Amino acid sequence: MESPETTAAVETTEQEAARVHRRTLTVVILSQILGGAGLAAGVAVGALLAQDMLGSDALSGLPTGLFTLGSALAAFLVGRSTQSFGRRVGLAYGFIAGGIGALGVVIAATTGSLPLLFASLFVYGAGTATNLQARYAGTDLAPADRRGFGTSMAMVATTVGAVAGPNLIDPLGRFADSLGVPTLAGPFILAAAAYSAAGLVLFVFLRPDPYLLAKRIATDAAAREPVGSAPRTVPKVGIGASVGATVMVLTQIVMVAIMTMTPIHMRAHHHEMAAVGLVIGMHIGAMWLPSLVTGTLVDKLGRTPMVIASGVTLLLAGLLAATAPGDSLGLLILALVLLGIGWNLGLVSGTALVVDATVPQNRPRTQGTIDVLIALAGTGSGAMSGLVMSATSYQMLSLGGGVLALLLIPVLMWARAKHPLRV
Repeated sequence: MESPETTAAVETTEQEAARVHRRTLTVVILSQILGGAGLAAGVAVGALLAQDMLGSDALSGLPTGLFTLGSALAAFLVGRSTQSFGRRVGLAYGFIAGGIGALGVVIAATTGSLPLLFASLFVYGAGTATNLQARYAGTDLAPADRRGFGTSMAMVATTVGAVAGPNLIDPLGRFADSLGVPTLAGPFILAAAAYSAAGLVLFVFLRPDPYLLAKRIATDAAAREPVGSAPRTVPKVGIGASVGATVMVLTQIVMVAIMTMTPIHMRAHHHEMAAVGLVIGMHIGAMWLPSLVTGTLVDKLGRTPMVIASGVTLLLAGLLAATAPGDSLGLLILALVLLGIGWNLGLVSGTALVVDATVPQNRPRTQGTIDVLIALAGTGSGAMSGLVMSATSYQMLSLGGGVLALLLIPVLMWARAKHPLRV
């Protein structure tokens, strides 16, 4: 039986955790608004910039491959940094590194330096990884039945900047022209400022650190165990983490492949840059905005139904992108919106599975490792998408991606048959 002093200490800790969780969500939301604008630059014009500088469609997926490869290294470093120093330091430095990379892209485009372009895109990827890692900050202090919500609130704020970014392509291009910078480098000017500002917001305001507090609460709970009880060890990472990782990796491969080649496909069918910006802006909005409801659905309906919904939605996106006429702006928008929604369902449900299967002592390292896998999947998908499209067509690329998404369902069914997962 707990003493009154112990009960009071537990209540105080719970109140502190709830207060810091609310503050954390506020700070993360602000940083994600800024981070979304930085993220959108590479997605919207990275492939087009590479096409112009390299003079080849086959290599136009290279920018996505490079900045997702850079995001893999950043995810690893942010995960390890969080384990030792908390969320604040890793997230802040990751965003600032992304800003430096974006500035390097601007300089490379201005000088025509391909080596600098490749190196800068690699560093720019740190912002992408950090933008994804920030979602975990929303779960550190969240109750078990609110982890989907915590993830979604950290993600949904990205919508504002991510949608605004691509739709600013034209004015940013004109601004770049006025500075003597190539038009397609304009969005990267915004990315440099937005990523750097996001890093500063986190560094200054993410106090107390949510992960360090969650870790302290777990340690204090262990210390309150009755004397003579069995020694406590850090539990092993559950099978749910592997399932969540598989879900997020597959959805990343499908989304990146189709998304990366859509601007190239549109330009081949003589769409204006404003139309490209609209399609990519709607797509990125669909990646993040549904988090307003998907987090709650993941908590209420369960992880399994939402993973299945992700696979089916991605299949529909691939089928529509493959069959839509190249000059049909409306159908391309619908296909890319479905692509974004399918990715969102997979990321939120997969993240919840990972958090369910871990504890504060092993969570950041596991999360960082999984995000490395996600980034590497995006790297391969982005780099290969140009080659696949060049060798076949945009239609075959989209169809293949949609079919690949269906692998989510047998993977999930196998795992549920072998191990009980939270649903």
